[in-house]
Amino acid sequence: MKYVAAVCQLTTTEDADASIASAEALVAEAAAAGARFVALPENVSFMGSERAKLDLAESLDGPTFARLAKCAADHGVFLLAGTLPERGPSAQRAYNTSVLYGPDGRTLAVYRKIHLFDVSLGEGATHVESRTVEPGTAPTLADCELGKIGLTVCYDLRFPDLYRTYFRAGAELLTVPSAFTVPTGRDHWEVLLRARAIENQAYVIAPAQVGKNAEKRQTYGRSMIVDPWGTVVAQCVDEVSFALATIDLERVRTLRQRLPCLDHERRDRYGLSG
Repeated sequence: MKYVAAVCQLTTTEDADASIASAEALVAEAAAAGARFVALPENVSFMGSERAKLDLAESLDGPTFARLAKCAADHGVFLLAGTLPERGPSAQRAYNTSVLYGPDGRTLAVYRKIHLFDVSLGEGATHVESRTVEPGTAPTLADCELGKIGLTVCYDLRFPDLYRTYFRAGAELLTVPSAFTVPTGRDHWEVLLRARAIENQAYVIAPAQVGKNAEKRQTYGRSMIVDPWGTVVAQCVDEVSFALATIDLERVRTLRQRLPCLDHERRDRYGLSG
């Protein structure tokens, strides 16, 4: 099966309504261009202080989630709604939640970001996400008309075991809505995305934030789609935009037959001795 997918690149700000409106406009453009699957980046509704984001947290049936579900239905597309802050078990933390909606607006899958970005790199890349974000507890594999899709978010990209888990479960596409910092994006973004595609023989759909989101927040951009051979088949320019690529599930299946990596794993011999 073949279909067109789109990665949407945003410059989300502290103005939540304007940010969602920008996302809706890009979804409309991508759908008009023929996309059947449209993916939005991490933090699609708000990019500002983590504490301020807590005030926007809502349940999965809240108004912002519902607005993006309606957007999927209005344009008849499968929509990966980036991530939104979902109300957590305490008022001090919210989940960073990615939802996949069907073309009728129905919720197909929900994933809560597992790995939290606690780093101090300089260049505006000091973050302690765990102060305000509740970590998810399990991976989520969506099995729908588009194929089997493994959902991840941003910093998850650095943890290959998560992606290998999806590969073993049969995932054909891996989604990575992100808001990579400039220093990490410059040196690691494309390398990591291509590595996850190659080692798991899957398409990687990676929409991202770009530009100056807030006074102290700059994101890298370069949203892209990578094919299961590791080739970048679509990439956004360095501004608010979208990029299209054809997804060919038969290509995934053929490659896995010709290069059956999963069959060659020897996990029984990976233990260290001494």
